[in-house]
Amino acid sequence: MGKLTALIIYVDDMIVTGDDKEEISRLKDYLATEFEMKDLGGLKYFLSIEVAQSKQGIFLSQRKYVLDLLAEIEMLDCKPADTPIVQNHHLAMHPDQVPTNRDCYQRLVGRLIHLSHTRPDIAYAVSVVDQFMYSPSEAHMGAVERILQYLKSSPGRGIMFSKNDHCQIEGYTDADWASNVTDRRSTSGHFTFVGGNLVT
Repeated sequence: MGKLTALIIYVDDMIVTGDDKEEISRLKDYLATEFEMKDLGGLKYFLSIEVAQSKQGIFLSQRKYVLDLLAEIEMLDCKPADTPIVQNHHLAMHPDQVPTNRDCYQRLVGRLIHLSHTRPDIAYAVSVVDQFMYSPSEAHMGAVERILQYLKSSPGRGIMFSKNDHCQIEGYTDADWASNVTDRRSTSGHFTFVGGNLVT
C-alpha cells in the first residue's frame, strides 16, 4: 500500500449556532487555522429555506421557492384555494381512472415534499398525493393542483421558532380510522412541540 501524504477535506457550507458569541468567535478562529474559510455572516438562505432572525426568534419560510414553482408550471396567476385539500376527498386507485403524466406528477409531489418542511399546513395533503406516485390519475393531479392553488394564497407562510422560557414537551396525534377507500387503512399524523416550537 502507498503512504498517505496529504488529506484534503472540502466542506461547502457549515452552520454554527448558539448564543455564546465569544465561544462562537473562538471556534471560527480555530477553524480558520485548520481550513481556508470565509465567514458569510448570519444565515439568510439555505437549501431554498429563507431564514429571518429577530429578538423574538427565527422564522423559516420558502416564499421564493413557492413563487418559482408556481411560475415554472405557469400557475402564478391561478385562483387561490382556501384549503390544501378537499374535505372528505376519497382519493383512491380506480381501475377505470384516467392516467396523467407520471414524470410530471412525481416531480411536483417531490417539490411539495421538500416544501412541507416549512409548511406543516400542507403535510397531510402532500401525504395523500404521495400515495399515488406510481400510478397517478387526472383526479390525483387535480389534488396536486389544489395544493398549489392553496400555496398561491399564502406563499410566505412558514414556521416561527420563538424564544420561550420553558422546555415543555407537548405532543398531538390524530387518525381518520380506516377511511382509505382502497384498503380501509387508517391515516394518522402527529406533531411534537418543544418549548412551544414545532420540531416534528
